Amino acid sequence: MRENRRKGLKQKKAVYQALTTISQFGINMLVPIFLCFFLGLFLDRKMGTSCFMILLFFVGALAGFRNVFLLARRIYSGTEERVAGHEGVREERKDME
Repeated sequence: MRENRRKGLKQKKAVYQALTTISQFGINMLVPIFLCFFLGLFLDRKMGTSCFMILLFFVGALAGFRNVFLLARRIYSGTEERVAGHEGVREERKDME
């Protein structure tokens, strides 16, 4: 009974971690786009031009892609370290026996 409960808690934790990761990807992509877009809109209205909004939108998109890439790389390298760490613990346990 306890094992089933533990498995259920681990599954819930995994689901929440996945939702958190998905949310981080969305936020890391959308925030720079919106900030640069509105900054470009503000500059266009102040100066009476029409090029800053488009230019800064693409700058924001590039910044968002960079953020998502860095986050994905950090998550991927973190999972490798976690897996390697668990293997080391298993090897130590075998040595103790």
